[in-house]
Formats: sequence, structure tokens, C-alpha cells
Amino acid sequence: MIVSPAFAGKRYAILGLARSGMAVLESLHASGAELLAWDNREELRASVADKARIADPLESDLAGYDAIVVSPGVPLNSHPIAQKAKADGVPIIGDIELFAQARASLPSHRVVGITGTNGKSTTTALVHHILESAGLPSVMGGNIGLPILSQEPLPAGGVYVLELSSYQIDLTASLDCDVALLLNISPDHLDRYDSFDSYAASKARLFDMMGSDHCAIFASDDDKTQLALQGLRDLGRVPNIVDTSSRQIAGQPDWPSLQGPHNLQNAIAAVAAVEALGITEAQWRPALAWFAGLPHRMERIAESSGIMFVNDSKATNPASTGPALGAYPKIHWILGGLPKSDNLAECEPFFENVVRAYTIGEAGALFGKLLAGHVPVESCEMMLTAVQRAAANARPGEVILLSPACASFDQFRDFEARGNCFRCAVNSVIENKLAGSAHEEGKR
Repeated sequence: MIVSPAFAGKRYAILGLARSGMAVLESLHASGAELLAWDNREELRASVADKARIADPLESDLAGYDAIVVSPGVPLNSHPIAQKAKADGVPIIGDIELFAQARASLPSHRVVGITGTNGKSTTTALVHHILESAGLPSVMGGNIGLPILSQEPLPAGGVYVLELSSYQIDLTASLDCDVALLLNISPDHLDRYDSFDSYAASKARLFDMMGSDHCAIFASDDDKTQLALQGLRDLGRVPNIVDTSSRQIAGQPDWPSLQGPHNLQNAIAAVAAVEALGITEAQWRPALAWFAGLPHRMERIAESSGIMFVNDSKATNPASTGPALGAYPKIHWILGGLPKSDNLAECEPFFENVVRAYTIGEAGALFGKLLAGHVPVESCEMMLTAVQRAAANARPGEVILLSPACASFDQFRDFEARGNCFRCAVNSVIENKLAGSAHEEGKR
């Protein structure tokens, strides 16, 4: 894990002992900090009783504490911890800010910070993959993989690649990225912000923290991304600004895990980031072809009878699903879940690629009405039903795509559980089809 003398002798309250909270506790304890910790789950409280005083920070006197460390999942706009921190005069931070404070004691290194509404995970994993392919020590963390504080420090010359949600940026004050990358901004998480403008401003704060000698990359031509770019230019503080929104790179057909216009944007942004670190085309181009992709993000999970099955469960809003529909010419589209908006505007330009749609979950009725008159629609409600009907209708050369354009929480724990359900349904359908074919062959 990462430990630092910067934390020795300081006092911290930790609210939440899930993955990132537990990593924070272990790191701060090993660094010699005095800790107060709390989680609603009794078993988690009991597991750290030898390393921290167990008490609810909402009911404790926190005056004199150096910080309250919370999970990014804690909604600061509604949780009482925000008012408690203000009353006691204690800052609220997250694990990324602790990493930023620990950097001075780590071997010399660089940090790539990646944010945006869509594409963060793929781009983070791709940057990490290219760096490793080029022989640079690298780890990825933040909103992907293991919590950054639980990972071993890199040797000198290493690169930390961090996926950063707006929630994590909100809890960070001093992360000076050597390369800061904003992929795009579209409406999302508006339950946590006063307005779309406030959400966009949260993303743009990544650039407020960076040094003047570092590189800022903007990857999209959407209004909010370009506004953030122009704002940084107007300040004149960071001269090294790269706009990749109109850049093109040939060769996408050779990158099997990076299909679709959104993945081309992700690849172009990742290339700009690694080039800012000194990686050459001779190093990054072959790495694009070797990239395996991420589970639940345009993941090719099976092919049977000439029909491809693609799991894009991580597409939790229409802005993420739209480009996925642009990746293939003939799609049987499974969509639905807990809706984040009342329209599918970002998907409309790609309706011509949809052979038939199959709606599931709470958004089924809404999406059925929105799609009526544009594409044939079948109301399925459940995942298995949708996969069965899509498989019955699909023809060789066509694609069955789960790209829900919705959150998963109406029927599933998270998008991973939804994607795994899709995988199981696909395997079941293929096995039954093969069993049926074998039975028919045996009758002849």
C-alpha cells in the first residue's frame, strides 16, 4: 500500500468502510495517523476496531481533526456530514486527495488524470495498456480497479493513471496532474448537482489544480467541453493545451476492442495522453490492436451461427449508448432499466442501424413510446426474454447488443450484475440452440 510521513500524527475521521474507505484506513494507520472510523455495517466496524476509534462522526466532536474522509458515493449535497464538517471547521476529502498529499514522499513519477461523462474507464485502461506495452511502470486506479492507496508505490519513472469521477474531483483539492484529460460532458448525475452547469464545472476543476508546465487535453466538441477549454485558454495559465476533437487516426478496423465512433474518440484521446508522456507512434499503434477492452463495455462475449453478442452494460445513459449503436450496421438492441432522462435524443442519429429493439425494466414503456414509428419494438421486461427473442429474430451478420441507456438499479445491483445476467442468458440461448440442433441431427 501507499504510506506517507505526510499523515503521521494527524487525525482523520473516516466515514464508510467499503473498498476505498478500507484502503484509506489501512494507509493512514500504517502512516501513523490517529483515526476515528464508522460504517453502518457492524461487521466492518468490528474488523477495524484495533486500528481506529469506532464512533459515528455525526455524533463526535471533530474540532481539531485534519480531515473527514468520505467515499465518493456519499452525496455531499444532501448528507448531514457536510453540515457537520462545516460546523466543526474540518475539510471533507477523499482518497484521491490523500494520494495527492502523499505524492511528495513517493519515488519520482507522473500522473494522468482522466475525467468525462462517458468513456473514462475504457480510456484509462487503454492509456495504462499502452504505457505497459511501452515498458513504463504503470498502475491504474481512482474510479477503476483497486483503490489507489491500496496499491504498491511505483518505482521511479512510473505513471499513475487515474479515472476520476466528478464526485472524486469534488473531494480533491491538490491533485496536480502531469496530463489532465477531459473526454466529454453530457447531462448525468444531476441528482447530485444544482444544475448541468454545476456538474460541468466539477469536471473542469481538474484543470484548476494542475501546474502551468503540464498538459491539458480536451477530446470532444460538445459545448461544455469546449467552454472548459476556452476558459483555460483565456486564463493563459496552462500553455500546453491539446484539442483532439477534430483529430483523426487511421486504422480503427484493426482494433477489435475499440469499435464505434465513441471508441475512436477514446483511442485518439488516449494517444494524445501518452504522446504527452513521450510515447511514440511506433509504440502506441501496435498496442491499440492488442487492447483487450473492458468487461461490460462493448465486450464481444460470443458468436454463434454468424450472430455476434455484445455486452455494453456500462452504457448507463443515452449519450453512452448512442455511439455504441453506430458501431454496427444491423443491431438487435436490448435497452432499458432505471431511466436517467425522458428521451433518447443521443441515440436517434443511429436508429437506422437498429433492426429491432427489445425493452426491459422500468424504462420499458417509456422507451417503447419513444421508439414507436422509428424501429420495431418488443416489450420483454426481463433480460432472458429479450435475449431469447433477439436470438430468434437475428440473422447471420447481425449483432445482438445490450446497451441499456439506463442505470441498472431497478432490477440489478449494478451494471456488472446486469452484464453478467446478459452473459448467462446468451450462454443459455446458445446451449439450447446447439442442443436442439443436435437433437434434430440425431433424428435424421
